[in-house]
Amino acid sequence: MVFFCLFLYGVLLSGGNPPSTAPTQERHLKNLRQLTFGGENAEAYFSFDGTRLIFQSTRNGYPCDQIYTMNLDGSELRRVSTGKGRTTCGYFLPDGQHFIYSSTHLGGDNCPPKPAFTKGYVWAIDKNFDLFLSDFSGKLTQLTHTPGYDAEATVSPDGKRIVFTSVRDGDLEIYSMNIDGSGIKRLTHSWGYDGGAFFSPDNQRIVYRAARPSDEKSILRYKELLAQNLVAPGQLELYVMNADGSNSTQVTQNQAANFCPFFHPNGKQIIFSSNLGDPRGRNFDLYLINLDGTGLEQITYNETFDGFPMFSPDGKKLVFASNRNGKIRGETNVFIADWVE
Repeated sequence: MVFFCLFLYGVLLSGGNPPSTAPTQERHLKNLRQLTFGGENAEAYFSFDGTRLIFQSTRNGYPCDQIYTMNLDGSELRRVSTGKGRTTCGYFLPDGQHFIYSSTHLGGDNCPPKPAFTKGYVWAIDKNFDLFLSDFSGKLTQLTHTPGYDAEATVSPDGKRIVFTSVRDGDLEIYSMNIDGSGIKRLTHSWGYDGGAFFSPDNQRIVYRAARPSDEKSILRYKELLAQNLVAPGQLELYVMNADGSNSTQVTQNQAANFCPFFHPNGKQIIFSSNLGDPRGRNFDLYLINLDGTGLEQITYNETFDGFPMFSPDGKKLVFASNRNGKIRGETNVFIADWVE
């Protein structure tokens, strides 16, 4: 989501690839298929009827991320965002006729500048990101109107609430609101980045990732970077809270970079991406864990990056982004597989 979506994209070949063979350790994945080919593509999320995917990609002459939809075989690729500015975090509504996403296009047609390498490895939190509701004719309704970053939005399974990350109160916190942008409620209240939130299948809980500076020096560093619309990534732990923000509990405690959490359809487990298995911290694989932090199981064993997992509504498929099969270093594509329980 935004700073996790680092993506420049190539050309999608309709119809997908023949099934590719996953490593033998990947026993939960069957009939793995590659849906995009070239560039960087990610954050592919299912429609509520499980027949389409919405994702972000840079392709066809657009210099930075735009939102696209496609069928589960990679066919009928269609850009559904404006083609202006940078976009991120597309997500369907249950009616299948509308979707939400975040975009900087009101701040200008061009891509926002990337942060300077002199500041180290940092993520840009662009101040012009706002959330929009769109139909497939391109009719837009602006949902957020506050200065600064509003992004990382997803929709509850019952279609009643949106959860998102915003800097409106001076820190990167998680909020929820009604589908029309009304009824905004702040859900987190701790210094540090909170984001990447998803609802549980029963709408009652929210899983998210958080980087919480623990001492005065790290809090000061966080505030200094945030004032420059930057965040320095590092340790990210996973949390679960009630949908109203109460009873937040920490799930992971491994001091790794854990992100992209999504509930298993059973509501009792979380699938996520982490570099916990790589001492260098460079390789990310998918893992499954119980809500109480027990039962950790590695799902993918690719030697590069696997991330952004999402189960289909019926729990029979898993979509994720990966560097596997890349023709050049850093190429990220969308993959789909049958899920074997």
